[in-house]
Amino acid sequence: VQLQASGGGSVQAGDSLRLSCAASGRAFRSYSMGWFRRAPGKEREFVAHMYWTESSTTSYAESVKGRFTISRDNAKNMVYLQMNSLKPEDTAVYYCAADQDRSRYAVAQYEYDYWGQGTLVTVSS
Repeated sequence: VQLQASGGGSVQAGDSLRLSCAASGRAFRSYSMGWFRRAPGKEREFVAHMYWTESSTTSYAESVKGRFTISRDNAKNMVYLQMNSLKPEDTAVYYCAADQDRSRYAVAQYEYDYWGQGTLVTVSS
């Protein structure tokens, strides 16, 4: 599976952005997906997770809960991260990742098998 993230940009605090992650291959439809981010000078951290079905349970880091929404469209091989009420502390490079173990709730980086190249989100105050 190859993943390509896009949709990043420079926005003002309070704005919204939607990140997209395009995946190659039919196998994508059986993978769980996650979003991570790396802020300047910090380690990469978990942001959001969902299982392989479009109607699956979703999970979020506390810092983004209520503001970010992960979703997927398996027919289009796409995963999305809708980000609302953005804050300066959301500034980071955002990565999508795929986990072949579709039943696992994965929040650790090592649990993911495939990674996209990252897309930069900059939020100014």
